[in-house]
Formats: sequence, C-alpha cells, structure tokens
Amino acid sequence: MSPSGHGAPGAWAPSHPPDRTGTNIPYNPGHFSRQNSILSIVDLDSGTTRPLWIDGVELPSVGTLQDSIVTDVCVVGAGIAGLTTAYLLSREGAKVVVIDDGPLCGGETGRTTAHLSNEIDDSYQELESLHGPEGAKLAAESHTAAIALIERIVQEEQIDCDFVRLDGYLFNSVDGDDAYIDKEFQAAWRAGLNPERLPHAPLPFPTGACLRFPNQGKFHILRYLRGVIAAIQRRGGELFTSTKAVDVCDGFPVQVRTEHGYTIEAGSVVITTNSPVNNLFVPHTKQMAYRTYVLGARVPQGSIQDALYWDTLDPYHYLRTQRLSGETGWELLIVGGEDHKTGQEDNPNAHFRALEEWTRERFTQIKDIAYRWSGQVLEPDDYLAFIGRNPGDQNIYIATGDSGMGMTHGTIAGMLINDLIRGRENPWAKLYDPSRKTLGALGEWTRENLNVAAQYVKWLSRGDAESPQAIAPGEGAVIREGGKPIACYREPDGRLHRYSAVCTHLGCIVSWNAAEKTWDCPCHGSRFAIDGHVLNGPAIAPLKSAEQDTKRAA
Repeated sequence: MSPSGHGAPGAWAPSHPPDRTGTNIPYNPGHFSRQNSILSIVDLDSGTTRPLWIDGVELPSVGTLQDSIVTDVCVVGAGIAGLTTAYLLSREGAKVVVIDDGPLCGGETGRTTAHLSNEIDDSYQELESLHGPEGAKLAAESHTAAIALIERIVQEEQIDCDFVRLDGYLFNSVDGDDAYIDKEFQAAWRAGLNPERLPHAPLPFPTGACLRFPNQGKFHILRYLRGVIAAIQRRGGELFTSTKAVDVCDGFPVQVRTEHGYTIEAGSVVITTNSPVNNLFVPHTKQMAYRTYVLGARVPQGSIQDALYWDTLDPYHYLRTQRLSGETGWELLIVGGEDHKTGQEDNPNAHFRALEEWTRERFTQIKDIAYRWSGQVLEPDDYLAFIGRNPGDQNIYIATGDSGMGMTHGTIAGMLINDLIRGRENPWAKLYDPSRKTLGALGEWTRENLNVAAQYVKWLSRGDAESPQAIAPGEGAVIREGGKPIACYREPDGRLHRYSAVCTHLGCIVSWNAAEKTWDCPCHGSRFAIDGHVLNGPAIAPLKSAEQDTKRAA
C-alpha cells in the first residue's frame, strides 16, 4: 500500500486541467463495442514457448475498440503494471479504459517466474552507491509495500492465485566470496530490512553463506490478474484487445490514436507496454533489453523447502516451486537465469541447455523438464524502474525498466501513478522519476550505449545465410539481396516469409531468435513476429515487406 493510502471508491477528482470546453472530460460508455463474459484461454503473443501459467487459465473475452471515445484515464498495455494502475484508479471512482495491441496479459507479464521480493535484484549495496542510503530505504519501502498491496488485493477481491508468504534466500556458491554477502547484509539492514545471515541455504546441494529475507511472496500471476481484470470490470472499467496505439499526443485532453483510425481522449494516459512506444529516444538510451531463460521441472512434492532462492553467480540463477493442478505427489521447480543481451546471441537454445545442466547437477530428484520458456527484462542503467511522467509531457505517464523485479515494480507503478494522477504527494516519485539523471550510472550508460552503437556494424555484414535456399524449415536467417538485409523465415511446409531486416525503431538490423521464432533488435529490444508485426516496443511500425521495400527503392 502506498504511503498516501488507497481508500474505498469515491468521487473521482482528476488532477489534470479542464479540457477545451472548460469541463473535465466526460466518460461515454455508449461508444464502446459490446463486451461479453465468455472466457478465453490465455494466448501469449510474445513468443512460441509456453510458460506454465497459461495452462488451464481462462480470462474474460473482450472486444476490439470500434469507435472514438472519451474517458478519464486510458492505460496502454494490459500487463501487471497497466492492470494494477487501472484497478487502483477504478477503486477511486475513475472511468478507465485499458487497450492492448494483443491479448490480455499476452506480453512479458505472462513470462515471469512470479517472485515477490523486496531484496533488489541488483543488490542494496549497488543501489546505495547510486541512490544513497535514503534512496535505498525508499526502494526497500516501495517493494515491501508492493507485496503487501498484492496480498491485500488477493484478500479483498477473493482471488484464488496460490499467493503465499515465505522466506527468500540470497546464497553464495561454496567457493563464493562471503564478503559480498556481508556487504549486502549490512546494506539491506541500512535500507530498513531485517535479513538473517546463515552459513548455508536450505537447498539439497552445498552452498556458501546466505541471507534469509523473511516475509517475501509468490503467486500464480495469471490467476491473480484474472481476478484483477474481473474487479476492474465490476467497477465499470473497459478493456479492449487487438487495439494498437500508434500515436499519443499530450495536451488537455491527451489524444491516443489507434491503428484503425479511432481516437481516445483522456485526461491522463499511462503507457505500460514494457518498453514505452510513445517516445523515440528517452528512456531507451537509459535501459537495456536482456533475454532470460526458464525451466519448469517436475520434482517430488516437498523435496525442496518452499522458499525463493537467488544465487550470486554470473550469470545468476533464481528458483522457486509451484504446485501443479491435478497432479498428486509432484510439484514444479521453476529455475531461471542465463541472461544475455536481446538480439546478441546466435544460439539461444544453448542457454536452455546450460540452464538444464546447472539444474540437473544440483537437483537429482528431477523427474522431467515439463516447461521451457524465455522472457525479456529491461535493465535501467541505475537499477530502478522508470515510473512517472513521461519526460517533457504533463499528462502522459510511463512505467518501464523492470530490472528483473517486474511483479513488484509493476505494482509500484500502479500505486505511484495513481497518486500522481490524483495530485497526491508520493515519497517515491523522485526515486523513480523517468527524467532522473544518476551521476554514478554514467559509466554503465556509456558502456551500454557503446554496445548499441556497435550493433550498427551489422549493416556491413554478409548476413547469416548465403540464400533463402540455405534456410532450413522452421528456421530464419538474415540474408543479403542487392546489399539490403532481408529477414527470411521458412515455414515447416517450405513457404518463405521475407521482410526487411531493418528495425523500424532506429534502424538496427534484427537477429533471428530460434527459441521464440521471432526477430529481435540488438539495439533497444524491439521484437517482431515471423509476419513482421511488432511484439515488443519501442518499435511501433511492423517490419516492411521485402518486396515493397525493393519496389520503393527501384
């Protein structure tokens, strides 16, 4: 719960100035397409691997926007950040519209491992060095409050989502540097947490020293969001899928133009599309996209102590368990890690193999590997999310830069943006301000942007394959035709998809992701499907047809 509190629904008093007619923007439900209560199976549109969360979960089926409309707040993006924001605003009486260019919860939220932790992914010792002791305290406070808010929503909305409080363990390998653990112990205490230092973690393999963080949490993310969506709808909120925002113009009101030519006018607009699609440069120069990999392995129920676990290796690993519906005696061990920069790995399946090797070496009780999936994490240069007013705008807000803490950062976004729109002070606002400049992060910013610049060298490369004939069925590769980079994918039946390999964001050459069957941009993390349409921003426009591009050049 945010420090300012969230009470029962009441009269909506938005903080934005009046519109051109001098009155607050009205809400007109008559312009919405009809929605029904039919349930639909969750459909992730962010890749071909299938996380465990989608099994057996149905979400309300909603329609596509059919007309221009007006509302109090428009939220663009139906993941945990957008839906939490919409939920909290609707509780206070706001008329809220949520739109998404794909299905509900179809993006990166559904690819989480659903840890709920106030132990920061990048460590409190690093956070303190960049944001000072007070910043570290506010970070600890906000992530602690996020877990508490999720717990409260689960209880008040009576959501069946396997939410539970449990311990979290940050552990060293046997030959690890205990000085790191000691420094983190001290930094976490200074931040207001109460970890306990232990000689080893309660795992079925040897570890070095560890820190136990009490009162963490875990849940089933899509069952949780199913309940949140239902609560939004009960309070009059409207949700629309297959409704893509292609332009967002600040003003009084803000105008959101959709792909099919409709306009949404709102007092405030909140962009929660993982990577913001409303800003060409900022904050994309201050955060970097990484792919992370996950396995779900069947293990005997109770063979692993129920807790969250995070190691200190590089690349690092994170673990938890999840009960399996309909299976007696077995549960799922969820193991993630083996991260790398998006679009900068020729063989992503090698990361699944490395993760499986690491897991099987330590958990000999594994029956089989039931799930494999990957996700995208946005890493800010100073380790904290960007949440608040979009730089240069008054009534457009963004939430991005989850830094491996997507569940809590997304929930913090809902609390903080709700307060900002309502005109209430929030002590976290400065810490998460998207316009902030963190002097200590200059080195990281420089390294990462030099890495981005280096990716443009791919314009001079020969490509991944000599010709389309060299591409195996079910695979993709960038080839060169007349000096132009062409992204080619061959269907299992032999049909060929050909698109320009130039990312429509800032012109990087995309790379083939063999694990997810997508085209990924190595510069800022945009991702495209085999038919060229955008799966993940900051790109808005799809990849161009290779034939159209060739005709235009001619």
